[in-house]
Amino acid sequence: MAGILFIISAPSGSGKSTLVSELRRQVSGVEFAISWTTRPPRGSEENGREYFFTFREEFQRMIDAGIFLEHAEVFGHFYGTTRHSLDEARSDGNDLLLDIDVQGAAQVRAKMPEAVSIFIMPPNPRVLRTRLRNRSRAEGVVNDEEVYRRLNASRKEIENYRQYTYILVNDILDRAVAQLEAIVLAERYYRNGETIAYRSHRVLEVAAACLQINSQERLKPVLEAFGIIGESGQQQLDFGPDPYDDDVDPDDDEGDPNEDEKDTDDD
Repeated sequence: MAGILFIISAPSGSGKSTLVSELRRQVSGVEFAISWTTRPPRGSEENGREYFFTFREEFQRMIDAGIFLEHAEVFGHFYGTTRHSLDEARSDGNDLLLDIDVQGAAQVRAKMPEAVSIFIMPPNPRVLRTRLRNRSRAEGVVNDEEVYRRLNASRKEIENYRQYTYILVNDILDRAVAQLEAIVLAERYYRNGETIAYRSHRVLEVAAACLQINSQERLKPVLEAFGIIGESGQQQLDFGPDPYDDDVDPDDDEGDPNEDEKDTDDD
């Protein structure tokens, strides 16, 4: 059977790498395309595991040679996915999952409109800030300038949600994983006639609920929190009190159900 191409995009810190990792652990036949990047490795990252790391000159040579299925510049570094990743997955009869930003996703959709696109949203700016801060701390340094640069970029990325077929709000990890798994299984069922082994009707219902056209009520508070809809239309996001300020009790807040998860999601 022909493999399905899944595109997943999300603002930095939304937890997509955690979701993808859990999906691949629970669902067989899903290959992950390792992207190329010109940014240096972080922490314990290894070449060929999280990314293929290279220099700008080599990356440009690959662009000129037409090696990339998509590529984009994000936060000052190039990222790209090679055509070979897709060819290899299809030859093995597996699905391929691309973890790419909104620029790369637009390129892939233009070339391959049959691709299944999924956008993952954080529930609100405050939770996103906490996740980015926790990730920075895990890397050994908290760079507030970088955190807030990514936070403010998140609004522009979320504005592209209408371009995606499915929308997930990653507020509760287990639920988001179940939804992502349901989407993959449902697409296999509809496109390839693949049998769903367990609770097929429920799986199809969960996937259908994640369709963008069926998610408006679920998305409304998220879009309002990021100032995308509503009366305020604010350009400066309201992050609420900063739990790292001296006069704020970090335990006296609403909490983040995913706050303690290991989120290695990058750019």
